[in-house]
Amino acid sequence: MTALDAPSYSPVKIGPSWRRDNDGRYILPELTLGWQILGWTADWLQHGDGRPWRYTDEQARLTLWWYAIDPNGRFVYRDGVVQRLKGWGKDPLLATWSAVEFVGPCRFSHFDDDGEPVAKPHPEAWVQIAAVSKDQTRNTMTLFPQIFTKRALQRYRIDLGKEIIYADHGRARIEAVTSSPRALEGGRPTSVVKNETHHWLLSNEGHEMDAVIDRNATKSNDGSTRPIAITNAYEPSEDSVAQRAREAYEEAEAMGLAHGILYDSLEAPPEAPLTLEAAPAVVEAVRGDSYWLSTDRIVAAIADRRSPPSRSRRFWYNQIVAAEDAWTDLKDFDLCQAGEDVPPLAPGDEVTLFADMSKSDDATGIVACRLSDGLVGVVGMWQRPPGSRGDGWLAPRESVDQAVDAAFSTYRVVAFFGDPSHTLDDETQERYWDALFDEWHRRYGAQLELWAEGGQRQGHSVMWDMTSPQRTAQFTAAAERCALEIGEHTLLHEGDGRLRAHARNAKRFPNRYGVSLWKGHRESRKKVDLAVCMVGARMVRRLVLNNPSRRRKRSGRVW
Repeated sequence: MTALDAPSYSPVKIGPSWRRDNDGRYILPELTLGWQILGWTADWLQHGDGRPWRYTDEQARLTLWWYAIDPNGRFVYRDGVVQRLKGWGKDPLLATWSAVEFVGPCRFSHFDDDGEPVAKPHPEAWVQIAAVSKDQTRNTMTLFPQIFTKRALQRYRIDLGKEIIYADHGRARIEAVTSSPRALEGGRPTSVVKNETHHWLLSNEGHEMDAVIDRNATKSNDGSTRPIAITNAYEPSEDSVAQRAREAYEEAEAMGLAHGILYDSLEAPPEAPLTLEAAPAVVEAVRGDSYWLSTDRIVAAIADRRSPPSRSRRFWYNQIVAAEDAWTDLKDFDLCQAGEDVPPLAPGDEVTLFADMSKSDDATGIVACRLSDGLVGVVGMWQRPPGSRGDGWLAPRESVDQAVDAAFSTYRVVAFFGDPSHTLDDETQERYWDALFDEWHRRYGAQLELWAEGGQRQGHSVMWDMTSPQRTAQFTAAAERCALEIGEHTLLHEGDGRLRAHARNAKRFPNRYGVSLWKGHRESRKKVDLAVCMVGARMVRRLVLNNPSRRRKRSGRVW
């Protein structure tokens, strides 16, 4: 295949810097401080080899849009994310913007006689380069000694330091921030760079750090403090700050809300194959103007068998994809959300229920599955609150019982299976859930078509203990079937965010019977219990529909 014969893979373009008019020309903001900033950086900044700083066209458009203002001189965007493939130049770009925020023309002053905006420096600049580790901040901080010209160092009286850089006798500063969120609380920075937010997780206090930065920016004196994040494509099961930012942006876009978020990304299309034949064309498409990236070296990295395909797609295709050990792809799960033509669970619907119980660590959840079309919806979830609020927390048996009673009052429940926790009650030393399971058996057993033990009218009507080999095999088969249905988009769910989060967290769990799902590690804080309940509810539905003693006419299509 020659270069002319090679297929082209048009990248997915997200953000204002990619918009074009009817003539194919890029659309630029009507009012922006960016033009003055482009001139200032060319005069006072330089590349590592000493050449005057010049942005690529792609970087210049981003600069113009990030510094776009409205007719009142206020910034159009209050928050931003730049997502690109690895090596694109995110750190150098944000280093130059930080230099502008440090001593350059970064704030609106007035309009000149021609109606063009004029920018001025911030009188007390405080720029923060924030990350969850020193190694991350170092990528940006080490660039400042290189990008300032000697003239700039003298003109602005810049004192270069490793973690804090001062200017104008300490009136302006740039600092690396990696301390605890509590230490950041109450600060009033004028600009914040959030570095590599795909690494900002709950486990390393990344979420709390992001929240503190947002609070500090919101209460800034002039209202012009804006955090800007740089990130590679994130791994969907990690629930990173980068992921939450993307999902918040997409949700606001879908609802047509004026969100004020600049999200800019250039990504390979979903159908782009990860092959040696296709990779050169894909990389050329998604690298944008980053001409310094070697396509050959990237293709060689993709070909390296030590690098999992999902990592290559995230780093070099800038695609948001699940890891190989993910139980299901979140994009497929999202495509299973019921549309407007599918009615939500309603009173009187025939449903099956499945409950996964825990005492204090994992979540306790209950999911319903409608017999007619297999639509699943969350009945309830109880989970330990985060931080100190969760100290001493126990799953509330009374609230769980009330939710089950409400479900039986609302729907026609034909089968109800539940996996009890084996943990003991601290006071009675009896199994924590057994008494309630027995109560449910006595209360509802007579009206259930199918019992958890013995099939019908023998054993226990609700208790379905997954620890037995037979049950493990049965649930594993159900998990494989459910994953296949999600991949084929034949499963239906109501779009509950809690169920989505648990499906995202679920990892593949190979066992002697096949591939089931779990949370990845016994001590993992990520919960998957609603995904377990979804699999269980779908499994019970299938058992009911296949029950030979069931006597009723079926109508509609069955998935």
